Amino acid sequence: MTSGETADSQRVFRFAPSPNGHLHLGHAYSALLNFDLARQCGGRFLLRIEDIDTGRARNEFEAAIYEDLAWLGLEWEAPVRRQSEHFDDYARALERLDDKGLLYACDCRRSDIARAAVAKPNCPHDPDGAPLYPGTCRDKPRRGAREVLTQRGVALRLDMRKAAALAGQGLSWREFDAGDIVADPAEWGDVVLARKDTPASYHIAVVVDDALQGVTDVVRGKDLFEATSLHRLLQRLLDLPAPNYRHHGLVLDEKGEKLAKSVASTALRALRAEGWTPADVRARTGL
Repeated sequence: MTSGETADSQRVFRFAPSPNGHLHLGHAYSALLNFDLARQCGGRFLLRIEDIDTGRARNEFEAAIYEDLAWLGLEWEAPVRRQSEHFDDYARALERLDDKGLLYACDCRRSDIARAAVAKPNCPHDPDGAPLYPGTCRDKPRRGAREVLTQRGVALRLDMRKAAALAGQGLSWREFDAGDIVADPAEWGDVVLARKDTPASYHIAVVVDDALQGVTDVVRGKDLFEATSLHRLLQRLLDLPAPNYRHHGLVLDEKGEKLAKSVASTALRALRAEGWTPADVRARTGL
């Protein structure tokens, strides 16, 4: 079976929102694009609720997601996929990495890392702009993943040097309209993959989820383009299939800034209350 195929060669797309706020136009664009592409090729469209952050997930926001997507005219397969149902799968993935000697415990605080970055001239930063972890805890005596995840304030980090060496050469992904893109996971440094209050980071959860659900086409915003290098590394280390990727443009506000829940971008339900129609949403997002 080649990368990006299911047993019956039917393509599988997904939209995966987090129930920690109301959907905005950026979410609508990504959901509609995935739905349209699935329909055009006779593929499947899945809805996945990314509720791994149980402290921020809210039932009312999840209900609003279903309402907004139905208003847009989308239909998805039942049952809805939920991250909170797969904590054991994430734990097994972390244990596999731990068995390979690729994880280590880190009790550094963000303030510790920030001070180390200030003290180091020309400190490198990851693609999101955060200073790379200096490796303070990398050579401390190892502790098992299960033990670490019982301790508050301690994180599991990926030893990037060992992981990249084990993965070997030729790491890449297939990007829509761009061909093969060479992955460079080292630019992320020793990323956090889990901690007690978050049993799996976005990066580990998303690759496990996509594999479990047979996703062949990951269509998401270009703000996650660089993260694909890290996802491809984890897929190879965990022997997971590599989907095809398509990173679309972002819907921007009047100031040219990316829409986001964190800055209280206008919600779809507010636009609906103002009289917007699904056709208006498609027109505004270029669909």
